[in-house]
Amino acid sequence: MAALVLRSWSRGVVRASHGGITAYRTTEPLHRHTGFRQKSSVQFLSRPDLPKLAYQNIKGKSPGVIFLPGFASNMNGQKAVALEEFCKSLGHSYVRFDYTGCGASEGEAEMCTIGKWKKDVLTVIDELTEGPQILVGSSMGGWLMLLVAIARPDRTAALVGVSTAADHFVSVFKSLPIEAKKEIEEKGVWKMPSKYNEEGFYSISYDFIKEAENHCVLHSPIPVTCPVRLIHGMKDDDVPWHVSIQVADRILSPDLDVTLRKHGQHRMSDKDDLKLLVYTVDDLIDKLTTN
Repeated sequence: MAALVLRSWSRGVVRASHGGITAYRTTEPLHRHTGFRQKSSVQFLSRPDLPKLAYQNIKGKSPGVIFLPGFASNMNGQKAVALEEFCKSLGHSYVRFDYTGCGASEGEAEMCTIGKWKKDVLTVIDELTEGPQILVGSSMGGWLMLLVAIARPDRTAALVGVSTAADHFVSVFKSLPIEAKKEIEEKGVWKMPSKYNEEGFYSISYDFIKEAENHCVLHSPIPVTCPVRLIHGMKDDDVPWHVSIQVADRILSPDLDVTLRKHGQHRMSDKDDLKLLVYTVDDLIDKLTTN
């Protein structure tokens, strides 16, 4: 595995890549398109014997962009909307959607699994898009992004992970004391602490954790060979930035950069975070359309 080399960048960012050492700084704006305002309308994708998926899309050029939200999140977050505005301004296709049981989609979240949400993403790619796609995954969406890239290598042009939570639920569960794990197994429910829920925790079934173990990616090489860009905040209290370094070390692609935001938090949704995300996608589109 190639060594991970850190290199400096402006705006409180540290960049890292597999390969040779390069240091540079820039004072130019991250992007010029983030002021665009035009949104799509909600539609529903019907599936035989499965809940309908809510989505919004924009038709346009290839490569297209698909946004994968995080756990208990939806397609109306700041990152999803900012990317839609950007893709519209450039004329590229874009899809954002809600997983089963989340947001405006049908279904019960309590009955969902990592495997089922992976199938949601595959359905979106297969039914709503054509040609190569750039997958942008936030938190748990970054985990699903990797799984989908493995399943659809011919449709995956590039990956952008934001606070990628690969193997997250399984890793956190396994880090609990033995007594706590036994209690969760007996009761069948894990009250996972979270500052994003009014109750202060999310109720996650033990079955969800056991099913998620089937989709872990950090224990072996990740067979992804397309360009990959990983962005993570060093102040992320939910998913440590070291996880993105682990993902980078496992991915086989030689074209991989890791960007660490010194003051970035988990959601990575402040103004400069959004500019960086748009800049990263813009750079990949340029790379994919000029090669």
